[in-house]
Amino acid sequence: MDVASHEEWPVRRVAQVSGVSEAHFARSFKDAFGVPPHRYLLTRRLERASALLRDTDLPIIDIALQTGWNSLGTFGRTFRDVTGQSPSELRARQKAAEHALEQVPACFVSAAHRPGLTIAVSEKRRQEAVGIKEPPNTEEVP
Repeated sequence: MDVASHEEWPVRRVAQVSGVSEAHFARSFKDAFGVPPHRYLLTRRLERASALLRDTDLPIIDIALQTGWNSLGTFGRTFRDVTGQSPSELRARQKAAEHALEQVPACFVSAAHRPGLTIAVSEKRRQEAVGIKEPPNTEEVP
């Protein structure tokens, strides 16, 4: 999933390769990674898209297609729902802030910009529609 996050990874496919049932694979995956397989894949795709937006001048539609989305609209909506900004806004912000991050190790910058997918995107949309704010992240950062 990490190497080919642009591909489709239905649980059925991975469970079959693993030799276990779909339910067992999904449960084991969530136990191991803390998120369901779909959310893990979504995080990898958004990380890759963010890197391409930051490091290349590729058109946003090309980035969407290269990272596994079949529709620019779905990519843009999901990207905004998770990151809080559109792909073009992220690209502009990254370009403006490039010089400020030259001294910071890349792994710290990457971790700081990792999408926070602690809840499903559809649940996040539902909560926003009814005015529920997501509880603040209480995890301590080392």
